Amino acid sequence: MLNWGDFRFAVWTLAGRNDAAAEVDLQEGNVVRVCVNGTVETVALRWDVPPCQGVRILGDHWERAYGDLEWRGCVPERVLPWYALLYNPQDASLFGIGVKTGGGAYASWRIDQGGITLVLDVRCGGRPVAKQGRVIDAARLVQLSSKEGESAFAFACRFCALLCDSPRLASRPVFGGNDWYHRYGHITQHTVRTDAANIAALAGGGTHRPFFVIDAGWFDSKDCNGGPYAHGNENFPDMPGLANDISELGAVPGIWMRPLLTTEQVPQSWQVCSSHPNSSANGNTLDPSVPEVVEMAKTDIRRMHAWGYKLIKHDFTTYDITGKWGFEANSGITRAGWTFADTSRTTVQIIRDFYAALREAAGDCILLGCNTAGHLGAGLFEVQRTGDDTSGRHWERTRKMGINTLAFRLPQNNTFFAADADCAGLTQSIPWELNRQWIDLLARSGTPLFVSAHPEALGAAQKQALRAAFARAEKPQPLLEPLDWMDTTAPQRYRQGGETLEYCWNEFAGSAGFCPA
Repeated sequence: MLNWGDFRFAVWTLAGRNDAAAEVDLQEGNVVRVCVNGTVETVALRWDVPPCQGVRILGDHWERAYGDLEWRGCVPERVLPWYALLYNPQDASLFGIGVKTGGGAYASWRIDQGGITLVLDVRCGGRPVAKQGRVIDAARLVQLSSKEGESAFAFACRFCALLCDSPRLASRPVFGGNDWYHRYGHITQHTVRTDAANIAALAGGGTHRPFFVIDAGWFDSKDCNGGPYAHGNENFPDMPGLANDISELGAVPGIWMRPLLTTEQVPQSWQVCSSHPNSSANGNTLDPSVPEVVEMAKTDIRRMHAWGYKLIKHDFTTYDITGKWGFEANSGITRAGWTFADTSRTTVQIIRDFYAALREAAGDCILLGCNTAGHLGAGLFEVQRTGDDTSGRHWERTRKMGINTLAFRLPQNNTFFAADADCAGLTQSIPWELNRQWIDLLARSGTPLFVSAHPEALGAAQKQALRAAFARAEKPQPLLEPLDWMDTTAPQRYRQGGETLEYCWNEFAGSAGFCPA
């Protein structure tokens, strides 16, 4: 165990290192409070406690995972966002260090042969918070050791439960359909009704109705993939009527939106500054620190809810706010030199406040965050997309993104939120034997099961398998544990109850055959 108080610290500023005053206090039950007295950007806390010989380490990701979560040896430059788990092969013991959800800084860990470092990014955009002397509650630290005989997976689940004090969970299982991975935005009210009817027929008859989510393609600004969202486009003349149609077909209406990008003419003061990485985006990128922008997003959420949509999937906020995808952020969350209109809050505080505003506007509607930081959405969103996009075109992408995400972020399921590893793209481009296994694993996992099912790919075998999967997905499932997750990025062996499950994800192997792209 670490002695939290036995740390050294360094400060990064605009001019370099250690040329600004800062104080780091451990107070109020391991709350790390960073007192900023100068132009402080980043604070690093160092514990000189070397890891054991042969250590294996697992970290998290800034937002969605990108097929790159894995147990690895000691890699000093490896960035471990939010938390890190360490496995000692000598005695099979485990140790976890992390920050609780909902903090005030982007927090990440570095582990080298000499010790452990926590890096706290307390910037406002790409500059220090302007208000000197302001106390920033940057992080609340947590550490945990394993029990004797406890598996790495059981320990990971127990550790994640400590990080989020109050997860917000839906009152019912989340499963159903989404049209993105077989339509890719080429949708009309007719295709939506057809797809919703198919999902309702396959998932009907249980205690809970399936959701059907209309993804991107229903609004005017197709090119920028953003708003405005006051109405649908020429293919969607009646959004309230369509929600009613989905409901009458036997599904629960859901809808996609991107709250921080629009082609609507808005005041310049609502937009990100000219030095922001996305200032020249195709559309207007909005600044979430501006009160009018927050109200605009809340109005859009309330309108969709009033139309009759019971699940709202909101997307792209990490990219629109920072200008980077999660896999690009290890060199820095965003580029230097820009700031939000409100310079008195850190980026993380601005994001968390924006997410809280969406939560308030949604009322009893389920929120599904995509391209959102799980550590910032936990406690606010019922569902979180935990990995980058799967595919209805290329199996390799589903294997990389979906299977890796499901296995390695399964400990966050129902401890942070319902962890959505993304859809099964059920199309004629993906070998059915591979999709059959993916659908079965998702249904058994207890995580959300969404299927993008092209009507032409729904043969008798597919319909039978989907009926069984949806029937399973609407009921609580025993804990699913990946058995080979320390040896591969795409686990194939799982334990559930007393049963061992084995899957084959290789499209070159066995009966799956090979389907060229």
